[in-house]
Amino acid sequence: MARRSPQEKKALSYERDRRNDYGENDKSSRKNIRRNKQLPNRADRHRERGLLAAATGPVELEAAERAEIALHSKKSMWDTKRWRKWRDSPLRDVVIYKLRRRAALGMLDPDESERRVDRVRRRAR
Repeated sequence: MARRSPQEKKALSYERDRRNDYGENDKSSRKNIRRNKQLPNRADRHRERGLLAAATGPVELEAAERAEIALHSKKSMWDTKRWRKWRDSPLRDVVIYKLRRRAALGMLDPDESERRVDRVRRRAR
């Protein structure tokens, strides 16, 4: 394995490193991803339990049939695709966005901002 130059390391960093650009705390994802996967399963279990409660007790074919039809007719919470995991953005894109935003807000000279953006692009290959 050949050693990488600092310039190669920088280019790889811009390409491979990721940043959360959604605007939330990056540490909160550890809990929120898990929670967002748990909630649809929990909702499905509660819905199924309520529907199957009608089929308990002595066997009545009509009641069992109605419960089965109701169970299969309802869509799962997973079928609605309410929430999806989304990967973070490459560091290069985040840095370019920040530089352009600073120029738009007047925090940085627009020409200086574009020079820096070009430099980031060159370093990212």
